[in-house]
Amino acid sequence: ERSSQQRLIDPSDLLGAADDPEDVADGDAEDLATLRERFEAGEWGRRWPLEVEVPFETLIAGRPVRGRIDAVFGDGPDGGYDVVDWKTGQPPGSAAEHQAAVVQLAAYRLAWAQLARVPAGGVRAAFYYVRHDLTLRPADLLDEAGLAGLIERIPAASG
Repeated sequence: ERSSQQRLIDPSDLLGAADDPEDVADGDAEDLATLRERFEAGEWGRRWPLEVEVPFETLIAGRPVRGRIDAVFGDGPDGGYDVVDWKTGQPPGSAAEHQAAVVQLAAYRLAWAQLARVPAGGVRAAFYYVRHDLTLRPADLLDEAGLAGLIERIPAASG
């Protein structure tokens, strides 16, 4: 907990439950402390979010897209917003993993732009790999038309 603010990272997230469970043994307090220290010392630990755990639901290419944005910051040097997704696992190791990550961030970026009623160009998006104190800001994020084209190629589930 930081200054009585809502936690930016829940301890269960720090333990890697959603990312790479084999990387961290359950209940490893030493690893939790290390991850917390890395987060606090990193660039995001020194910034205060505008919003955390922001749920969204939007339509892209006529299909519902739902998710939860870990944190949104509005204090960047050029204004605008930073949408950040915390990760405790490893950064993408292959082109396919990178592409999947880029699609996720593109959706988060567009969702926040819609929620905040700002142009998507004013929203940056990043993954922060806590274990490595590494922020990745993919330059190849899809715009709305690109995401729509990708979604349209996926067969719709029959109801």
